[in-house]
Amino acid sequence: MKRVFIANRGEIAIRVLKTCRRLGLRTAVAYSEADADALHVRMADRAYCIGPKEAAASYLNVEAILEAAKRAEADAIHPGYGFLSESTALVNACEKAGITFVGPNPEAIEKMGSKIESKKIAEAAKVPVVPGYYGSQDEKALAKEAKRVGTPLFIKASAGGGGKGMRLVTDEKDFAKTLTMARQEAKAAFGNDDVMLERAVMKPRHIEVQIAGDKHGNVIHLFERECSIQRRHQKVIEEAPAAFLPEEVRASLFDYAVRIAKAIGYDSLGTVEFLFDEDSKEAYFLEMNTRLQVEHPTTEMVTRLDLVELQLGIADGKPIPFAQNDITLCGWAIEARVNAESPADDFRPEIGTILLYDEPKGEGLRFDSGVHMGSQVTPWYDPMLAKVIAHGKDREEACRRLGTALADYALAGVATNIDFLRDVLAHPNFLERPLTTRFLPETFPEGWKPRPEPVAAVLAGIAYTLSLETAAPEGTIEAVTPWQTLGTWRTLDEAIVKTETHLRLLRQGESEDVRITGHGGRYHVLEGETKHEVEAERLADGRIQLWMDGERYDFRAVVNGEEIVVAGKCGNAVFTLESHLAVEQHASAPQQSHFTLYAPMPGLITELKVKPGDRVQSGDVLIVMEAMKLVHNLVAEADGVVDAVHCEKGTTVQHKAALVEIGPGETAEA
Repeated sequence: MKRVFIANRGEIAIRVLKTCRRLGLRTAVAYSEADADALHVRMADRAYCIGPKEAAASYLNVEAILEAAKRAEADAIHPGYGFLSESTALVNACEKAGITFVGPNPEAIEKMGSKIESKKIAEAAKVPVVPGYYGSQDEKALAKEAKRVGTPLFIKASAGGGGKGMRLVTDEKDFAKTLTMARQEAKAAFGNDDVMLERAVMKPRHIEVQIAGDKHGNVIHLFERECSIQRRHQKVIEEAPAAFLPEEVRASLFDYAVRIAKAIGYDSLGTVEFLFDEDSKEAYFLEMNTRLQVEHPTTEMVTRLDLVELQLGIADGKPIPFAQNDITLCGWAIEARVNAESPADDFRPEIGTILLYDEPKGEGLRFDSGVHMGSQVTPWYDPMLAKVIAHGKDREEACRRLGTALADYALAGVATNIDFLRDVLAHPNFLERPLTTRFLPETFPEGWKPRPEPVAAVLAGIAYTLSLETAAPEGTIEAVTPWQTLGTWRTLDEAIVKTETHLRLLRQGESEDVRITGHGGRYHVLEGETKHEVEAERLADGRIQLWMDGERYDFRAVVNGEEIVVAGKCGNAVFTLESHLAVEQHASAPQQSHFTLYAPMPGLITELKVKPGDRVQSGDVLIVMEAMKLVHNLVAEADGVVDAVHCEKGTTVQHKAALVEIGPGETAEA
């Protein structure tokens, strides 16, 4: 094996690329028209467009994948997960073309691809299955068997998973209409409307066992993972090993998984999934995934193995290089899937542009990401953006590290589930008792609601104020005058100008008022009715460090037109600046004999209201300035007479440019 073609996208494509690079293998990747600027395209040695943005015409197009792999002169295709990873059509096409498929043999995929067939294989291997029915598809026969199984029961699509074509029946009289809906969903998702019936386990835990088999008859397990935290039957948080699991059950699951893999001659990495009834303490075979799983990093971190390397070696005909007794567990690992979605709106997928992206560093942390700053999140593919994985000596430490990593993870510009994940991890029940797939609906019976952090609005306001002070207006040429080099700049304490910036920020339909007085890094902030003393500066790495009421906040921010994006421990938030509000400048310093009005930010002079010799009073508007689409009234700080004006209407001035000098006015009174 010399060149691997990766028929996938996003974080899994990058994950495979990293291992290939470490092993010295050349790489090529597929990409759709929508992914032309994607991170995996930039990282690969070669990249080939395989079709338009729709997955059916690109990432699911076997012919296009094979043609691109041939052009790349690849001798192996890695399918990642999803898309064609469990497609016998791709496996057979690879075999015909003389290209190695990095995955199991087609017979194993076919047998485990059918929930009905896989359950028959499990039963033959003396592995318990959930009581149910998977026979005739005649409606009358199904209705009769539904009565025998009893409610509650699940109607499940036999040809696929991910919660599609899966419906719960709690009352026998609803069976017929629920069957119709389940079949329609199954047909749409998998092209097959066959279903099976299963007794519904009301306190189920989702436990899965990672296995590996090779082409020499060896099969081993790599311990278990817990995947019970799910929304809409899709995993959100996974960990290895499983907590609160009886040791005898754990051992039986390993035995069952290996038994099933051997029964089908399995020769790759795979995952055998089980349903564990927390009430009865019984475990049942659920299904087998014949591919690399999304959550494989948790197993890697507790076994210190590279599963992609193992998978590539097996595909290349090598035996598994270690025995079962050679593998030991090391600590605990937990993974959170970061998705572009709105948890408060039933996890609705979101699209947009990632305006902020920064991964925190820390011991035991790993980020498997497919995005970067500027990435476009489109509606064409799965909304998962990244996985954050934390390892620790025990479960408590791993969870604590993951919570801290999520708090420090700057990913903004598109709505994500990061704050939701933090709330899940922080819930006392998460650490203190066994998890079931009912955890989320029981913990958030009315749905998850965000808890707006008031400080986020303050951070947004400070970020906006700093941007006014340091960023020149787009598309303008700053006027440079000799007056800008005169004298020294006075500090805030010397009261050059005290600017009150009144911002009305809109977040998730709610308005928040923030008033900021000050300049040059020291500010008085009124957030609602709460007063804060703030010091802030922009650091060399782009972060803003802010001290407020004795507490430090490090965060990142982007001002993009009328959007202010902040990301840090206060959460990731996007505010919209209601642009009809003006920003006014008010004097509050004591009377002075002489002062100079300086530009508080780069901007365009739109009105000049005074000329030399004019008498002014404290608070009079001297200049009207436009910056960041808002109007700023610059006012006199004290009574006096205008000695000099150093700007003209229509010119653009730099931050801290001297604009107007005002003296005590003795000459004028003489």
